[in-house]
Amino acid sequence: MPPIEIVFQDPHLLVVNKPANLLTVPGKGPEKQDCLINRMLKTHPNSRVVHRLDMATSGLVILPQNQTSLSKLARSFQDREIHKEYIAVVEGCVELEHGFVEQPLICDWTNRPKQMIHSDGKHALTEYHRLEQNKTKNQSRLLLKPVTGRSHQLRVHTEFLGHPILGDSLYGTESSRAQSDRLLLHAQRIQFKHPVYPGWITLTCRAPF
Repeated sequence: MPPIEIVFQDPHLLVVNKPANLLTVPGKGPEKQDCLINRMLKTHPNSRVVHRLDMATSGLVILPQNQTSLSKLARSFQDREIHKEYIAVVEGCVELEHGFVEQPLICDWTNRPKQMIHSDGKHALTEYHRLEQNKTKNQSRLLLKPVTGRSHQLRVHTEFLGHPILGDSLYGTESSRAQSDRLLLHAQRIQFKHPVYPGWITLTCRAPF
């Protein structure tokens, strides 16, 4: 089991690179106890959870190291003062270079943990930029900026565009799921106010695909 990559560390917080297909927090049952926080607690026993990535998604996760940092970062997330950017590879050639998806999301209770677009759902807004097109492979590389932080937001919004993320086992088409053995979604950049020291922190971690 390779160690978790630490991207940033000081006395108040860690920022780590979560591998794909690893839970952020434990689930129900003994088979779901291997997760990011439990691995980090072995070497950094003060680690706390303030936000999560989907199990299938890789990338940057902040782990506060004390209660003060936890409380202040939780408030920053609540106030949308933490800015995240993701890289995704999607099926098809995205027509627009830049755009927004604003579609409300609600849990699809009969197919949990799937989410779906519904008029009774919570407001969800995603900004996207087309970085590359590969017409031979019929794929596009996108930069995704979630303005809100709903569960599975990026996965559902790209599917709504007609361009599901490759390797997504929950959403998309049979062909998009078959094109990668992992979800091609990575949290590559995060920017936030330090919870204790003055100033902002901006961190990047390149996508492994």
